[in-house]
Formats: sequence, structure tokens, C-alpha cells
Amino acid sequence: MYETIQYLVVDGVATIELARPDKLNAFNRTMIAEMTAAVKEAGKDNDVRCLVFTGAGRGFCSGQDLADVDDNMDHGQVLREQYGPLMKSIMSLEKPVVAAVNGVAAGAGFSLALACDFRLASEKSSYINAFINIGLIPDSGNLYFLQNLVGYAKAMEISVLGEKISADKAKELGLVTKVIQTENWDEEVSRFSENLAKLPTKAIGLIKRNLKYADTLSFEAFLESEAQGQRIAGLTKDHQEGVQAFIEKRKPVFIGN
Repeated sequence: MYETIQYLVVDGVATIELARPDKLNAFNRTMIAEMTAAVKEAGKDNDVRCLVFTGAGRGFCSGQDLADVDDNMDHGQVLREQYGPLMKSIMSLEKPVVAAVNGVAAGAGFSLALACDFRLASEKSSYINAFINIGLIPDSGNLYFLQNLVGYAKAMEISVLGEKISADKAKELGLVTKVIQTENWDEEVSRFSENLAKLPTKAIGLIKRNLKYADTLSFEAFLESEAQGQRIAGLTKDHQEGVQAFIEKRKPVFIGN
């Protein structure tokens, strides 16, 4: 179905594997379009309760394939037509999204990881805002996500100095959720994502929505958004199950709605 990615759904977890390992999974037009379509597919599928991005081979994503760049390229138009829609599709997905960063995440590949809700890092992974090295600014939402995670000063340092960040340093900075040893990689990624897929999906989506509103709404408006979200959550079957499980002193079995 797809040429540059692999899309698989197992036990409520959809995995999008970037599949250009000979290019360290660098982005080209086809890959971006296919990733955007796959994210939308995951969003529409009620059986999908968690989405995972990862890379084939030894890299996560090395960013834009520079072989596709020429002197006549309008970089702004590329962002508007390709990368922007991809990042918007990820941001609008009201399901948990995990970046399973198995190797280098550079440039727009770093942006992809930052756009996710959780970042699992292989001990061999690394992160670099490589844009400065070719005279460009971080894009694909990079600075938006980065400043929210690490603050202005550290985001400036990471972006202007363009130094590679190890997995352990990324964890220290708050860029990644968990560092995983290579021998436990597949097992730990599966366990983490499957656990997310067993949580009340609607509540997770509402949490994501309200976190996005927190910086833009007044406190009064935020409280109203919170109240609306809680009303929606309170009408779900998962809320009923959670209360019943608490009363019966058992582990709840959530169904995602």
C-alpha cells in the first residue's frame, strides 16, 4: 500500500515505520505524503488507540533528503504543502503518539520526534538540530515544540550551536521520556505502547486538547474548556468502567470510548 513506510496495527497499536534505511529514513515528498495519510488512517480507525513512529535500520530519521533540494526550491512552500500538513495531522490526533527513536533524529526528523507525546530513546540514539549547518532555521514546528520542552535559553543553544545530543543528555534535558538499552528495545517499546493503548483513549485525547489550550486561553476560558472536556469524559463507557472497577477493587478494562 505504501512505498516509503510500513504501516501495521497490532493489539490497538498502529506503527508507522519510516522505510528508507539506505538514506537513514530521510524525508522525500512521497514519504511525507504517505506518513500524513497513515496518520489520518490511524485517526479514523477506532481499533487504533496508540500511534508509534520508528525507523527502519540504524536511523530514526535524518531529516530532509538533500538530494531532493535544488537552488530553485521554495522552502516556505515545501513547509506549507508538505511538512506543515504532516505536523498538523500529528498534533490534531487525539490519541497518544510515541516516537520510538532507534537511531539518529536530525533536522526535520528531530522535529518529528518533538511533535510526539512521548519519546522513547534507544541508548544509541542521538538528536541534532542540523538546520544551522546548512544555513536554515529549524522548521516543521521544531522551535514551537522545543521551547515548550526545554525553555528559550536551552532551545536557542540547541538550535544555534547545532551540537549532537546523546540519549542520556536528552533524558537529562527532558527531551525524552525513557532511555532503553539496545537488547531490550523491541520489548520495551511494545510494552510502553501497548500499555498506552489500554488506557481510556478519549480521556487522553481530552488531556492533550486542554494542554494545548493552557498557554492560549485565559484562566476563566480554560476552566470552561476543562468543564466541557470533563463532561465528555464523564459520559464515556471507560469512565463507567473505571468507577465500577474501583468499587469492585479490580483492574479496569478500558475499551477506548
